Amino acid sequence: MYLVEAGGCSINQKDNMGDTPLAWAAGNGHEAVVELLLSRADIDPDKPGEDGQTPLIIAACDGLEGVVKMLLGRDDVNPDKSDMYGQTPLSYAAENGHVGVVEILLGRDDVNPNKPDVDGQTPLGWAAWSGREAVVKVLLGQDGIDPDKPSRSGQTPLMRAAGDGHVGIVKMLLGRDDVNPDKPDMYGQTPLWWAAVGGHEGIVEMLLGRNDVNPGKPDHVGQTPLHRAASGGHEGVVRILLGRDDVNPHKPDKYGQTPLSFAIGGRHARVIALLQPPAAAADSTAQA
Repeated sequence: MYLVEAGGCSINQKDNMGDTPLAWAAGNGHEAVVELLLSRADIDPDKPGEDGQTPLIIAACDGLEGVVKMLLGRDDVNPDKSDMYGQTPLSYAAENGHVGVVEILLGRDDVNPNKPDVDGQTPLGWAAWSGREAVVKVLLGQDGIDPDKPSRSGQTPLMRAAGDGHVGIVKMLLGRDDVNPDKPDMYGQTPLWWAAVGGHEGIVEMLLGRNDVNPGKPDHVGQTPLHRAASGGHEGVVRILLGRDDVNPHKPDKYGQTPLSFAIGGRHARVIALLQPPAAAADSTAQA
């Protein structure tokens, strides 16, 4: 209290990392100190650090609901202000799974739930990528949410969740009529392609249960989900894909490489056995 009242001491002075006293108090959840600082007429409650992060962003990132509420009680705090990466308080709260903070921010008319960062990633995209199931559920219940909004590279929330194996989130997104389950990114890679890369069998089966998913859809260099599953040695996914009549196991990519080529390159013996033509497999058995 003495330092706050001392003459010649700026209440908004930044340290060598660019953070103000309010930013430090907010980030550490010291509500009494935040309240004291906010009582000052000369306080700047929305002053950003060197990386553009405001006290509200810092508090939201750490899920400090009490501090968030105090800061949002100010007319001179922008609840949707971005940092140098384009991420907002909502974006950080969603990424880190802080449901309470997400709900507080979504209760504001001046918070855009679809606001993208510099890479085009939305709060929903961050939550899907990070596996924050409860946050995804809250965001999907928000009026005006765009559940299929792609990032700058064309990656949708579904693609992020499928690639990282977040089954519950994939199920929620596939339950939406406004989500395209076969939408490719800028490289032609679909949610199924990404699920195959990760070897996520449950998600592959979910996606293949849709009539609007092409199991043999190639990316921009001609590599299909089967190519990627074979390359990673994901035997279970390879078996699932080979069980489809509309998957060509011998289809080459633009460089002439087949799924079998990738399996051989990775020395995935069990996948090689699955992909070998019957005659070759018989020869291998005879030689053994």
